[in-house]
Amino acid sequence: MAETHRFQLKTDEDLLYPPLEPFNTGRLPVSKLHTIYYEECGNKEGIPIVFVHGGPGGGIGPRDRRFFDPNVYYAVLFDQRGSGQSTPAFCLEENDTWSLVEDMEKLRKHLGIDKWVLFGGSWGSTLSLAYAQTHIGRVLAMVLRGIFTLRDEEIRWFYQEGASFLYPDMWDDYLKPIPEEERDDLVKAYHKRLTGDNEEERIACARSWSKWEMATSQLFVNQENLRKANDDAWSLAFARIECHYFTNKGFFTSPSQLIDNAKIIHKSGIPVTIVQGRYDVVCPAKTAWELYKQLPNAEFHLLEDCGHSAREISITEKLVQACDKYKNIVEK
Repeated sequence: MAETHRFQLKTDEDLLYPPLEPFNTGRLPVSKLHTIYYEECGNKEGIPIVFVHGGPGGGIGPRDRRFFDPNVYYAVLFDQRGSGQSTPAFCLEENDTWSLVEDMEKLRKHLGIDKWVLFGGSWGSTLSLAYAQTHIGRVLAMVLRGIFTLRDEEIRWFYQEGASFLYPDMWDDYLKPIPEEERDDLVKAYHKRLTGDNEEERIACARSWSKWEMATSQLFVNQENLRKANDDAWSLAFARIECHYFTNKGFFTSPSQLIDNAKIIHKSGIPVTIVQGRYDVVCPAKTAWELYKQLPNAEFHLLEDCGHSAREISITEKLVQACDKYKNIVEK
């Protein structure tokens, strides 16, 4: 079950399909306040698959289109509320898990799709699980990476104490904006500043919050990831929306809601692939393992040479392989 690729000489770019442009883009009003941006790529008559991005607040990018064979898949990508090109930018009002689930349904109906494959990593796995457990009849299959279910222990590990033991240098940078007397609850302290009126403080905290996750998302620190945190528009969406969801405990009715309700997915019999890095410190493998125990028929890949990011070679490879496999076994 555990897998390693020690002598892999390819880059993640070699493993993806060639760059492509959407054949259509659009904007869909999903409430009086929010409008989401979406892209359609590949073969309009192919197997529908939806890319569910991470964060929350991370948005989509050109690389995200390339996991799917464009001759076979009809790929739909969208920016969730407040993210990427969706408007209003980094807005927290009317922004919660169940609104996003229903946005996906509105998008599916708008595009005339009957059922689709769900493809999501990190927060994208969270939202995919929430969607599948609510609308299981609309799901053909699931490809999940870096499982995250927003339980208190997961948030504490990464944002309060745990991952800090592995990245003490980066952790010091994460702590800097917060006074010592408020460090007993860092998510609360960040939320106060990210939603406050002091713009300078808000931007500084957005950068520090985003840099912490970018620094820890791969087995080896990726400088390109760190530079992303310097984009104020991206960091504000990423940090504000993440912190908003974490403060509200994902808007779930119980801490283990997604794990407990995984039985809905298991009973449906839809195929599921889980791809997890052994050394993922953002979303540790414990959560993926606990989900797998509720989905014993799933394919579970625990990769020995990876952290969290879909940019790591072995993770990229397994994600592409999973989609290539499903194009031969999934029927529209």
